[in-house]
Amino acid sequence: MKILFIARHFTYFRNFDSVIEMLAERGHAIHLAADRDEAQGGRALVERLAARHPSVTVGDTPIREFGRYTRVARALRLGLDYLRYSDPRYETMPKLRQRAYERTPAFVLALARLPFRRIVTRLLEAIEAAVPRQHGVDEFLIEQQADVLLVTPLIELGSPQLDYVRAARERGIRSALCVWSWDHLSSKALIRVLPDAVIVWNEIQKEEAARFHGIASERVLVTGAQCFDRWFDRRPSRSREEFCRRAGLPDDRPFILYVCSALFRGSPSESAFVREWLAAIRSADDSALQRMNVLVRPHPQRVDEWAGAPLAGGTLWGSNPTDDQGRADYFDSLYHSAAVVGLNTSALVEAAIVDRPVFTILAPQFRDNQEGTFHFHHLLEVGDGFLNVSRSLPEHVHQLGALARGERVKSNRAFVERFIRPRGAATAATPVFTDVVERLAAGARPKAVPTPVWVLALRPLVFALVVAGRIPFLERIYWNPAKFKVRSSEASRQTAKASEATQTS
Repeated sequence: MKILFIARHFTYFRNFDSVIEMLAERGHAIHLAADRDEAQGGRALVERLAARHPSVTVGDTPIREFGRYTRVARALRLGLDYLRYSDPRYETMPKLRQRAYERTPAFVLALARLPFRRIVTRLLEAIEAAVPRQHGVDEFLIEQQADVLLVTPLIELGSPQLDYVRAARERGIRSALCVWSWDHLSSKALIRVLPDAVIVWNEIQKEEAARFHGIASERVLVTGAQCFDRWFDRRPSRSREEFCRRAGLPDDRPFILYVCSALFRGSPSESAFVREWLAAIRSADDSALQRMNVLVRPHPQRVDEWAGAPLAGGTLWGSNPTDDQGRADYFDSLYHSAAVVGLNTSALVEAAIVDRPVFTILAPQFRDNQEGTFHFHHLLEVGDGFLNVSRSLPEHVHQLGALARGERVKSNRAFVERFIRPRGAATAATPVFTDVVERLAAGARPKAVPTPVWVLALRPLVFALVVAGRIPFLERIYWNPAKFKVRSSEASRQTAKASEATQTS
């Protein structure tokens, strides 16, 4: 069978490489295409897959080219994504709302401020649906002759990937959204153009697909988290002594691993927080804790904040785990650690899989990144949670000291079995995911859905928006995202509500 798999950029394929390899080993042809490049090693990753498997090919999508309707489509989609966060469920999560607000062009924000918001939303949805697809999208699908179209992540703010799903629907090609990460269904854009299937990790995400996106349960397929299969039953590539030498650590004592997070744009410096955290550990009145080494892994997206002064009291080391060596280093750092600490990152989940004690500090300055998101609560609640939580550095230092003295901590098993491998810890997700893709590709082609007449009737309005956006004195305010932040009074109210909700919970 022929499978067309499209991602926003090539690094997204790192969470599906095991599925791509298994599909290739089963004799299927897979074409991997991306809308844009990035600097995190994604292109090299897919080229390695293609080198190992002749049936895997790599290319670009037509959305890389700027089209006549690109700006108006993005503006309308960003506006609709912003309106999503007016939902009362996001009242205590202002950072998610603000992130969309700051990217939305001024003319859409003006429309969003009109009364009767629901009517305005429906109007924007109708206009957005009438925007012609990027030139070349339909031709690209025809050229590929795929039995099934897979798309990830689809829910990026202002995503152009809606064009692929619409084109597939009109041509009778089966399509599926492959959910990329544990936060995507709750913290990103709405799935406004439904594919034939949505492939998720677990029942929790299945419930989110219904609650946040209104997707019927029969369209949602639970496979387990295939991206984590590589960490199960894996053995370290080197001994603890060899690893410590590689990372620049003394090998005569245990070490704590701190894993950094991506964090929202505008968040406080995690580098500064880690230095404060390290100082608290080094000044602890606990000899067992004081003698422990500390290894800090910077997040690939926030490496710049570590430039400058050396890390006193700890060792900074680690690279983006997108190739074999990077993954071996990363796994070894988890495996050989005595404990793992972080704010909110998938590395905490991977530490649970490797079955290391996992700790977090609910620091007030990072509330938006932790309790201010839906997905962080999964770490606290699923399977009764696996994080050892503290609300202050002194409390956290006391927890680490108890661990250093041999006291027991929370178990990871229940979380792993519910969230990562819902069919049981012994059942890998990759074969299940691969079976799902094969069934989708082999299924009867859906009936082609032609473009509705009302969409064609709205095209003159869309063209008028494009023309208006080319008028010089309008262009600057027409397309530019809002340059100002949420008003301080509104931000204060949102913060107060968030704090009140946290205290209540």
